[in-house]
Amino acid sequence: MKITFNGAAGVVTGSCHLIETGNTKFLLDCGLFQGSEELEELNGKFTFKPEEIDFVILSHGHLDHCGRLPLLVKRGFKGKIFATSGTIDISRLILLDAAQVQQENIKTENRRRLREGKRPKELLYTTDDVFDTFSHFKECSFYKWYSVGPIKFKFHDAGHILCSEFIEIEIEGKKLIFSGDIGNEGKPLIKDPEEPPKGDIVLIETTYGNRKHKSFKESVEEFKEAILSTFKRNGVVLIPTFALERAQDLLYILKKMYEKRELPPCKVFLDSPLAISITKTFKRHPECLEEKVVKEMRERGLFNFPYLEFTKTVEESKKINYYRGRAIIIAGNGMCTGGRILHHIKHRIWDKNNSIVFVGYQAEGTLGREIVEGKRKVKVFNEIVKVNAKVYTINGFSSHADQPQLLHWLKKASHRETQVILVHGEREVQEAFYGKVKEAGINKVYLPKLYDTLEL
Repeated sequence: MKITFNGAAGVVTGSCHLIETGNTKFLLDCGLFQGSEELEELNGKFTFKPEEIDFVILSHGHLDHCGRLPLLVKRGFKGKIFATSGTIDISRLILLDAAQVQQENIKTENRRRLREGKRPKELLYTTDDVFDTFSHFKECSFYKWYSVGPIKFKFHDAGHILCSEFIEIEIEGKKLIFSGDIGNEGKPLIKDPEEPPKGDIVLIETTYGNRKHKSFKESVEEFKEAILSTFKRNGVVLIPTFALERAQDLLYILKKMYEKRELPPCKVFLDSPLAISITKTFKRHPECLEEKVVKEMRERGLFNFPYLEFTKTVEESKKINYYRGRAIIIAGNGMCTGGRILHHIKHRIWDKNNSIVFVGYQAEGTLGREIVEGKRKVKVFNEIVKVNAKVYTINGFSSHADQPQLLHWLKKASHRETQVILVHGEREVQEAFYGKVKEAGINKVYLPKLYDTLEL
């Protein structure tokens, strides 16, 4: 068996692992590189011919795990993409949004590149390519074995986002466990990650392999303090957020604050058409939600409360810039690399009465990372803007497991001879986690680089 790492090796994004055994070739995920321009330049590169890939197993619907599927299809892939029903629903929304964003941004981006003496970018794919991809999806259930040729696989609940999976695979008499992304325990809406079976080979994500999160309860208190202290200054709270999971968690928390009379009168704008669509998707997949959440959803709804406004159109979004009262603006995207949040940052971040609250991972090379690391002036739409707003970073809302949770999961998945492969993490973080894994008595540990091939 050979594994070639076409993404998420020494970096967080671009999850895409080629498995070759006998006459069979398949992929675990096929995601988009995100972050720096250098990383995004890699999106067009595969070490394989797409027409030779027999099938894909998809762990979940985040763009860095599914975002190159339309490119795979565009270049000749003919097989099936196996995933759970919820992951397929989410992936459709995520991929259509990604294609539309690419098409909207490509002309502006290429004008800039030409001025800088760089070659213009080509579109990775169009909305037509996304629609072509839909016919390749094959809906699967949790906990049921599926076979393609000599390969058998089963989906388990990873507790990362709605209907996310880790995958148990039987291959050449060995058991391979692919973690996908392991969820952070104690989140309010979805179930905690399941414990894995023992594997002979384990590919495990390491996004937060060097830190321990604050508890979700502590993070909620920090979030409340950020809002209330900003409102005392009659300011506005900006929240760059991922449309999937994080936006829904925040709406649920704000609704609870409203019900407990902890949230002063204000406007709460969900300024993301994608987040609005995904919020509706939650209602279609109660199988992935906590039982108490399903009961609440049926009795009185999960997210709606009087202060909340959904802003779907560009015109509605622009009007927010002229609002002068207390407000919470939840807008995409989560790393501030594009989307409506950029307009709100440009209009609001220079004002010391306002706050910007980061509730998710900020990759290297992103505007979000610059602000979190304390840069006092940032470039937004080729305009330099001073960062006067108060900056909060709240990591307990993460949908990724922290170091202790990852170690616990890995110990459950390992026996004495298990070969462990660390993926989906920045190199510095992976090296810290590597040391912890060794301390735990797991000796066969690999740190692959991008495009490395391991023979196992």
